[in-house]
Amino acid sequence: MAVKQFKTESKRLLDLMINSIYTHNEIFLRELVSNASDAIDKLYYKTLSDGDTGLSREDFCIKIIPDKENRTLTITDNGCGMTKEELENNLGTIAKSGSLNFKQENEQKENIEIIGQFGVGFYSAFMVGERVTVLSKAYGSEEAYKWESKGAEGYTITPCEKEDHGSTIIIKIKPNTEDNNYDEYLDTYTLRRIVVKYSDYIRYPIQMDVEKSRLKEGSKEEYETYTENETLNSMVPIWRKNKNEITEDEYNQFYKDKFMDYTNPAKVIHSSTEGTATYNALLFIPAKAPMNFYTKDYEKGLQLYSNGVMIMDKCADLLPDYFSFVRGLVDSQDLSLNISRELLQHDRQLKVIAARLEKKIKSELENMLANEREKYEEFFKNFGLQLKYGIYQDYGMHKDVLQELLMFYSSSEKKLVTLKEYVSRMKEEQKFIYYASGETTARIDQLPQTEELRDKGYEMLYLTDNVDEFALRMLMKYDDKEFKSVSADDLGLKTEEEKKEAEKQVEENKDMLNFMKDALDGKVKQVILSQKLKTHPVCLSTDGAISIEMEKVLNAMPTDEKVTAERVLEINANHPVFKKLCDLYANDKDLLKEYASLLYTQALLIEGVNIDDPVAFSNQICDLMTK
Repeated sequence: MAVKQFKTESKRLLDLMINSIYTHNEIFLRELVSNASDAIDKLYYKTLSDGDTGLSREDFCIKIIPDKENRTLTITDNGCGMTKEELENNLGTIAKSGSLNFKQENEQKENIEIIGQFGVGFYSAFMVGERVTVLSKAYGSEEAYKWESKGAEGYTITPCEKEDHGSTIIIKIKPNTEDNNYDEYLDTYTLRRIVVKYSDYIRYPIQMDVEKSRLKEGSKEEYETYTENETLNSMVPIWRKNKNEITEDEYNQFYKDKFMDYTNPAKVIHSSTEGTATYNALLFIPAKAPMNFYTKDYEKGLQLYSNGVMIMDKCADLLPDYFSFVRGLVDSQDLSLNISRELLQHDRQLKVIAARLEKKIKSELENMLANEREKYEEFFKNFGLQLKYGIYQDYGMHKDVLQELLMFYSSSEKKLVTLKEYVSRMKEEQKFIYYASGETTARIDQLPQTEELRDKGYEMLYLTDNVDEFALRMLMKYDDKEFKSVSADDLGLKTEEEKKEAEKQVEENKDMLNFMKDALDGKVKQVILSQKLKTHPVCLSTDGAISIEMEKVLNAMPTDEKVTAERVLEINANHPVFKKLCDLYANDKDLLKEYASLLYTQALLIEGVNIDDPVAFSNQICDLMTK
């Protein structure tokens, strides 16, 4: 019998397909099951078109038959089958797709959902098989043919006996190697797992004989084994059902089973969209952040299906980073898949779907914020940090998406508030959105810089997360109101007359302030008289883009380069300490140097900054107490 060569491709191409295109060997079963489903779809559609009422969907099935003794795995279908010519054209030419041709010929007709479009999936069988045999009989034909190949060397086509229409693929499984355990593809547990993972929503039953055990009749201890024909797939995707037909419990159970979570989701988003890109999406917002969510080990992405067949477990391109907490899936019939179904073309459809999902997620979160406040606050405690990172990343370009979703602790409301809520309460004369940064809200409450704002009844946002101040710097303003740190030199609270009086006071004490700055030997950029302190003698502010809190965050990162904020020591001219400083400048400049050092260290402690030498600071206090 003459061996025919593959028509258009070389051994190198077939080797590439078998060894390089697919990431995991187990993909072969998905491909063959999808092809079987296509064959059934073609026949079912043909019978409808021809007015043949002799077949219904219930008559079709796909069978998987493992044979450990003979090391064969068989996949059968009772679909349209292939003639000798179709075997020659579809299996004798690599990348020739009967499914694609069928779809193109029937593009304008409804209810056609063909999975395979490139005709390469069949050859994935050679990843696990040393020989592949196809027995096929076309519907309505009396003749059957056998196609057989051991790989790139070629194939044979010969007549054979086959009782029913459809195709039977018999794979002679390879022997095990050091790198691959091929035996697992003869194991019913593994085959079931692969079917459930990739082909659970194929619309036809995928059946396999499974060995099970049970108590012998009349016995309480003795077990017997028996074989049961089991349907492995659920067939009907929950996301293709009408929302009105699905209960909350069904959504919750699906989420927990599918995504291995033990708690119900905080939010279910079920949408179906037609038009430029047609797809079904079933998304979930978890009630709790996964343990590894804020680590580099966390992998974002949605499961991606094409007509119910999973083609990607984590499609990262469907979610922006700031919504990476969303779990779920997207099923579309419009995706442009390339030859392996694992690699997705970065085309217009994918971008359209991603953009629509982003809008949908944002809209659902806004609805939760407006109508389920407690639930949203709980969500924000879990994932608000990710939204803030989203503001900071890409230089604030996503602020239009995220700024309405942000929340910060309010000094006056004593709870989380939105920026919109803050602005709605601003006093008529208030120019800025004020914020203060610190490790905890209790620590921020005690900051000297907040005193004047609190006295005037101005609300402040308390920033306690490391990314908070970076995010606000990227936002720059909200509703045309600029953000202003309480540590800024000018909080915009003084009248022109008060500013002139302060400038006069600074000029009168300029020499003493410069002396104190020099005494601190480069630790501060300048020493000034404060315009914000009320009862406290001293505080620190900064000059430049880096605040003290930002300095702490940046220096906590694993890098050899350290960042230093340009610190400014502010002295309260209305505090008794200031009079003492003036006296020392006139009478004891050496002691003034010690006071300057002491006040600077106190200001550091107030800000929560570690001091270089606590022992020296303690000794300095004791020395001053004994003078």
